[in-house]
Amino acid sequence: MEILHATIKDADLLLELQRVAYESEAKLHNDFNIPPLTQSLNELKADFENKTILKVVNEGELLASGQARFESGTCHIGRMAVWPDLQGKGIGSKLLSALESIFPNATQAELFTGQNSVANLAMYKHRGYIEFKRAKLGKTSVVYLKRELKCS
Repeated sequence: MEILHATIKDADLLLELQRVAYESEAKLHNDFNIPPLTQSLNELKADFENKTILKVVNEGELLASGQARFESGTCHIGRMAVWPDLQGKGIGSKLLSALESIFPNATQAELFTGQNSVANLAMYKHRGYIEFKRAKLGKTSVVYLKRELKCS
């Protein structure tokens, strides 16, 4: 298993993975208009301009992906997606570690997930993330979490 920088050539498959992976989130929150499901291919391609997008591959096969951007000392992590049949096998945790380490000057990492996403919340809290805010994104109530990072 390798974690690599995705390229714009990966966009079609990344978007397919994102839509399949976030289907369960949409069901949990009864909101099928969440951005990972409504994002267009052109919007995803535009993300390559201001975000770092990683992919997890095994023997050339895409297993997972995630995005990060750096702003004001914070690594903002988003759109983590693992194929549903591969979830719970540690792939997301390895991806999260890689995303957290992209920006050596980041002093903290932030991310959010739906309040009904019990498995996600448990993984993030196990990794040392603490809740600092709740908000509504569309119809979905989300929990914002952060954790301090050690600068390299």
